[in-house]
Amino acid sequence: MKEVAIMTHNLGKNYRIRSAQEAGYKSFREELSQLLKNLFVKKQTQAQFWALQDINLTIWKGESIGIIGSNGSGKSTLLKLFSRITWPTTGSLKIYGKIGALLEVGTGFHPELTGKENIYLSGAILGMRRKEISNAFEQIVQFSEIESFLNVPVKRYSNGMFLRLAFSVMAHLRSDILIIDEILAVGDQVFQNKCIEKMQTLSKEGRTLIVVSHTLETLAMLCTRLIWIEKGRVILDGPTLEVINQYQQTFSYAYSQ
Repeated sequence: MKEVAIMTHNLGKNYRIRSAQEAGYKSFREELSQLLKNLFVKKQTQAQFWALQDINLTIWKGESIGIIGSNGSGKSTLLKLFSRITWPTTGSLKIYGKIGALLEVGTGFHPELTGKENIYLSGAILGMRRKEISNAFEQIVQFSEIESFLNVPVKRYSNGMFLRLAFSVMAHLRSDILIIDEILAVGDQVFQNKCIEKMQTLSKEGRTLIVVSHTLETLAMLCTRLIWIEKGRVILDGPTLEVINQYQQTFSYAYSQ
């Protein structure tokens, strides 16, 4: 019997669009003036943007899911909801298992801590004991290929070095659901191939993979199912090759007009 990894019901995420006057820092006088204005002047309706609307999905444990769509379609917002970085405005989101996420360079690690310290911190956040982290430590270091820099604060890492360590930590520590944004594009081709092979292995081991990428060839290798999102809504959800064909036909037709 299949077990659920992630389930959403009428999931939506709304952002308030701030005006130029609201953006940035204000002096005490400006803040006080704005407060008094809000008390005596009828408040104007705030402009809003729905990044996601009416998202109904069931992702099963052990599935390899790809998410596609044009820039600004809502893909990254959906991953942030799955990763609990932000919370839904409407609907419900249920997650069964521990999440390991790699969304953008710089997230997940404390910049002042060394690579080694961040490995142990990441494991602790996942609820692992120190002994369990130590057992995986050598694998993490070997895969990342940055052993010489383990005692250097990660704020001094290049994007490529950070990616190597972050992916290795995510892949080797105990998480049930792995979420990866387009971040792999930061790495060199050799390391990208290494990451793809590792994700294929993790998928065979029964881990749930959720990957966002504009590289359809990568998704065809990794995923059995694709979810196509545009303007915050699910356009198509189905077998990888079927969704890719429909996606390519749609955009080929649009460009030919």
